[in-house]
Amino acid sequence: MKRNLLVLLALAAVVSRAFASDNPTAFELIKLGDKYIGEQSKDKVVQIRSEKSVASLMPNIWHVVYYDPDANFKSVEIKFGAGQKMDVSHPWRVLEMGSDAHKTFDNAKLKIDSDKAIKTATTQPLLSNLTIKATQLWLLHGDNGPEWKVELWAAKLKNPNDNADIGAVWISAEDNSVIKSDLHPGNVD
Repeated sequence: MKRNLLVLLALAAVVSRAFASDNPTAFELIKLGDKYIGEQSKDKVVQIRSEKSVASLMPNIWHVVYYDPDANFKSVEIKFGAGQKMDVSHPWRVLEMGSDAHKTFDNAKLKIDSDKAIKTATTQPLLSNLTIKATQLWLLHGDNGPEWKVELWAAKLKNPNDNADIGAVWISAEDNSVIKSDLHPGNVD
């Protein structure tokens, strides 16, 4: 009996990992992206951003930007769709060169992944009566370290098939605390 339970638990873990790999988190994509870039850029992330999620709260299109000392604008970007590499490019990051946006993140401070940031943002008290439909995320350089900006959309009250932009929540990528909240639940009217 005990052995069957252990086998069942092991099988459940394998199955859940298989489903999770269909839509990896932002930090999982960093590791996936390492195999498409040069040795000098591995794990040297300067930005992560997603496109607006579709039919789920977790986005499935992500852009991971790494530091690349050999590129003109010191960056290489990998675009992922459902965990698969879609494109590798060297974007023009002219404006970022004048701010902290071109600096690499301190990997030791990247403790809160995109899935946890979404959970924290969507459980804000102001949103308790809303149906959250979509998110979009950015990992940014904040005043006190890396932070997630989570943009949120909720179902409109009169037509639940339509979405309303209800604002954003900024969350520390180091300790999951809410740094700032700019929510407008009234936009669902």
